[in-house]
Amino acid sequence: MAKKATPSQSKKPAPKARVTKALKPAAKKIKTKPWTHAEVVEAFTRFRKANPEPKGELEHLNPYTLLVAVALSAQATDVGVNKATRHLFPVADTPEKMVALGEEKLRDYIKTIGLYRTKAKNVIALSEQLIERHHSQVPRSREALEALPGVGRKTANVVLNIAFGEPTIAVDTHLFRVGNRTGLAPGKTPLEVELGLEKIIPAEFKRHAHHWLILHGRYTCVARKPRCEVCIINDLCRWPEKTV
Repeated sequence: MAKKATPSQSKKPAPKARVTKALKPAAKKIKTKPWTHAEVVEAFTRFRKANPEPKGELEHLNPYTLLVAVALSAQATDVGVNKATRHLFPVADTPEKMVALGEEKLRDYIKTIGLYRTKAKNVIALSEQLIERHHSQVPRSREALEALPGVGRKTANVVLNIAFGEPTIAVDTHLFRVGNRTGLAPGKTPLEVELGLEKIIPAEFKRHAHHWLILHGRYTCVARKPRCEVCIINDLCRWPEKTV
């Protein structure tokens, strides 16, 4: 005789089908409309009208002291560097005088500047190289400048532009912010921003372009509270959070 099925042997109910929630599509990154050539020309025409001959704010006496000042300005303010070099440059305005001064005494002059120990070492080393390899003259090529201790692309571009009138664009934190925030030349790195600006800025504006943009970022398009209400290119700016 067949045995009756016990409760434990009874058929188990079929498992319920899992309900999966539909995933929301990822938010699309908003792409800003690139500036037109006419808009770029208009922006730099306004910059030129407002400040025809912009100047760098690092004080210097010659190409050598400019090179030293820019090298000292890394991760420091121009104001802070100027306070130190006003006492330094009267006693050491050539590579020979700087080497004679020596690293220890140089540190005393620049100890109010961040990373002063490393910077003092680099300034003495670059001064020695200028004497040995360049007849005590500041070289006029980016490659030769970047080969000097403590000199990177930004420092080289500043020296080439200010000392020798080359149409180079030195991207510091201010210019990097302006390039990205305005949409003028967005980029993930300073080099990307630099190359982007070189492509779009007409030749007639390149000589002073980096000064205009740095000053704009330093005094108008500031990091925390941009002064959009006084910005002379606020109608062209692509920043979605601008206050005008």
